[in-house]
Amino acid sequence: MVLRLTRRSVTAGIGAAVAAPFVGRSAFAAQPIVLGIPYCQTAAAGVADHQDFLNGTTLAMEEINAAGGVLGRPLKLFTTDMNVLSPESSKQALAACVDAKVDAISFAFTLVPLPAMDATVKYKCPYINGNAQRGGTSAVKAQPDKYSHIFQFCPSEVNYGWNYALWLEDEEQRGVWKPKNRKVHIIQEQIGYCQTISRAAQEAIKRRGKFEVARITDIQYPVQDWAPVIREMKEVDAAAIMVDHWVAAEYAAFCKQFMASPVRDSLVYLQYGPSQPEFLELAGSAANGFVWGTTMGIYGDERGLAYRQKYKKRFPGIAGLAYTGIAYDQTYYLKKAWEAVGDPRKFSEVCDWIRANPQRGVCGYVDMGNPYQEALHFPDNGGDELQAQKLEAGVAQLYVQIQGGEHKIVYPGPVSETKLISAPWWS
Repeated sequence: MVLRLTRRSVTAGIGAAVAAPFVGRSAFAAQPIVLGIPYCQTAAAGVADHQDFLNGTTLAMEEINAAGGVLGRPLKLFTTDMNVLSPESSKQALAACVDAKVDAISFAFTLVPLPAMDATVKYKCPYINGNAQRGGTSAVKAQPDKYSHIFQFCPSEVNYGWNYALWLEDEEQRGVWKPKNRKVHIIQEQIGYCQTISRAAQEAIKRRGKFEVARITDIQYPVQDWAPVIREMKEVDAAAIMVDHWVAAEYAAFCKQFMASPVRDSLVYLQYGPSQPEFLELAGSAANGFVWGTTMGIYGDERGLAYRQKYKKRFPGIAGLAYTGIAYDQTYYLKKAWEAVGDPRKFSEVCDWIRANPQRGVCGYVDMGNPYQEALHFPDNGGDELQAQKLEAGVAQLYVQIQGGEHKIVYPGPVSETKLISAPWWS
């Protein structure tokens, strides 16, 4: 999960049910199946990720309707605005979906999941999200009757921290990175999401014992000037640097300033934000060499690459690798559940089917049949019980390096497109 500060073209109306055009639309005589999509359209943060999500959902809807719909009925979207930083706005957005009597809810994320969840507990239609927040899934585990209808499609943010140490060790063992020392420098932003990731990283580094946290530096959004942070990076001179932040535009500014005065031979990881299309647009060639990660994204296998091409044809330009695919997979998951049950209004039965039936999509293997109702994470990083022992039992956390102006998956091995290469500031 991540926040973004730009907006691309809107593909569906605000607060209204919309249907994609398709051949033979008039052939549908039955009432549409309505999918509620709360998405951030006007707030200061979250717009672009939510636009990616709406685009991916729209593509899936167009395909489904062109193929005859679901149970002979057309699929329509109901969209409503959401401020992902506001508990009240998030609650109102989900309440609007309930008022519209949608058949299911599917959306990207809100940074305040509990108010949004609570707005649906009486209605209890299937509610699938990409929040990647353990706070939400812990509530599902603690109150399974209250939140039985809520499913988190991707592994939680704690895995960014737990997996970081494992990734460093793997790159060293494969010989593609030779650390100049055993130090890790964490630069952490102050929102709860980033703090959770930082704490998990510190815990994993200490537990695994191969590296040590040399320093933790606090930053506060908005970061106007990265120069003081870069000076501190040079002072610490750690082999590995984690910049635990959330704004793509500020990451781009960081890359430009860093490249003007880099920390030589350090492996620099930028948590998730560079996945956003605006990062490459703003950073340009300064982005090359940096690594970012996502707990869920479009694989670089045959199925994933085919989807990327299909998406780019429908929505030209730089495509995000996360929520574009997550939305697509969530929509098809609901389609399968509706068809299996035979009636989308049988909410409890649809939820039971989702719990019992994992799905392999363009972003990996999703199994939410556990007390958290959260997708399992691959590889097993030892963080908790929601770890998969093999790739086709969970969702692979992807580590991506910008190489030649393009995103290339470098880890984990089973889904990598290439290997980590020397960054421009390495000897």
